[in-house]
Amino acid sequence: MFFKNITFSAPEKYVDSNPELPTPAKNHLPNWFKELNHSIEIPTIKGCVPFLDGLTSGYFLKLPQDYLLKYYSEEQDKSFVQASLIGCPDVIFDIKKFKINIDCAFLSSHSETQVKNSSFFKKNGLKHVYKFLNPWKIKTPDGYSSLFLPPLNNEEDRFQIIPAIVDTDSYELEINFPFIINGDKHKTLETVLKKGTPFVQIIPFKRDNWQLKIKKATKDFSKELDFFSKFIYKYKKLNWHKKIY
Repeated sequence: MFFKNITFSAPEKYVDSNPELPTPAKNHLPNWFKELNHSIEIPTIKGCVPFLDGLTSGYFLKLPQDYLLKYYSEEQDKSFVQASLIGCPDVIFDIKKFKINIDCAFLSSHSETQVKNSSFFKKNGLKHVYKFLNPWKIKTPDGYSSLFLPPLNNEEDRFQIIPAIVDTDSYELEINFPFIINGDKHKTLETVLKKGTPFVQIIPFKRDNWQLKIKKATKDFSKELDFFSKFIYKYKKLNWHKKIY
């Protein structure tokens, strides 16, 4: 079987420091999903193969360190994200003053004007958009790009990256990830985003040219009968193609 390679590279000093390595998404099934049972008598989402494909497609990046997040939707002056590594000074980002030491903390920010009037702007409580600085360069084969999005069907509801697509076959630099605080769910947050928390799902895909086509369909009852003749795992048995990452 022929495999495509997606390559993650980082400076030697960082790789030797026992960092959080990128891993296949299939290694991070949420506990609630693993504990579900699926049967003819009691069907559950565990029997939905498209849902499972979403959970297991691609690769995860994980937070390279702990981050202290304090968020106050009404008291803007108090909101900040703080990052520190062992042996490094604390780096604090607030809405009035920024102290930055890129060599020590994987954190930066964008002005809120860059997303003004967007859904992100409102969700984020009209504050600066913080950005995780990613130490990994990501390389895919010619003709392949990467979709970056918050982990699909993830339990994390405190923050999320802003999704994007990068042509990782030609882009040679590290890809950093702006993220927003889910202020529509949390009026106040005082929490630690722990090192090792999956925060980006990466799904490589082949670039193709597409054209929209709309037509009137005729019913093929034989296919419907075939599909509904199976009691369980109909889609998996008749339609699904295994994906390997």
